[in-house]
Amino acid sequence: MTQILIAEDEERIAAFIAKGLRSEGFATATVATGAEALALARTGEYALLVLDLGLADMDGFDVLRQLRETGAHLPVIILTARSSVTDTVTGLESGADDYMAKPFRFEELLARVRLRLRTPQVVGEVATLTHGPLQLDLRTRRMRVGSQEVDLSAREFALAETFLRHPGHVLSREQLLSQVWGYDFDPGSNVVDVYVRYLRKKLGAEHFDTVRGVGYRLVDATAGV
Repeated sequence: MTQILIAEDEERIAAFIAKGLRSEGFATATVATGAEALALARTGEYALLVLDLGLADMDGFDVLRQLRETGAHLPVIILTARSSVTDTVTGLESGADDYMAKPFRFEELLARVRLRLRTPQVVGEVATLTHGPLQLDLRTRRMRVGSQEVDLSAREFALAETFLRHPGHVLSREQLLSQVWGYDFDPGSNVVDVYVRYLRKKLGAEHFDTVRGVGYRLVDATAGV
């Protein structure tokens, strides 16, 4: 049975989420502190973490950062009363896979949980994606520009992977939202533009063309040089 960890210090909300998930066939564990969340998340026994930011002993962002610093790829859905764009971007940049604001509908949370638990197909999968000087190792999750290794956040990695799987193709903002964010964000959001800007800064702006009114395209900036 798939186990989900819930880090939420409001007992009523924690009980509501746990009851709903159990009714859908999941096993759940609830904790009220960041320390407990980290300890259990690192055991490898859980398939997903639902994380509140306002925990009693530490900020949820700190829990997330510490978890990602250890190399853990456990899917994390942030569930919080903080709904500003700044907090949303901070959460995603810190390695969250999704971000939901309170109050929320359980049906939406359930849909996002199921989306994040989908197992990617790896049969016949290539190990490395390459385009010009850009090289992405899917097994080690390392990005290189020529001989230089570049650190990417979880969301930046997913966006870079999408571009490298479709080199030369014009990808609309809606397509990128679907591939990287799973349609979980309003298509009117500028989150795609924000993350493309991050990739341009880290990998080189010359690798990403803007197609006005449509989206973006990955190009080989060294072609013809």
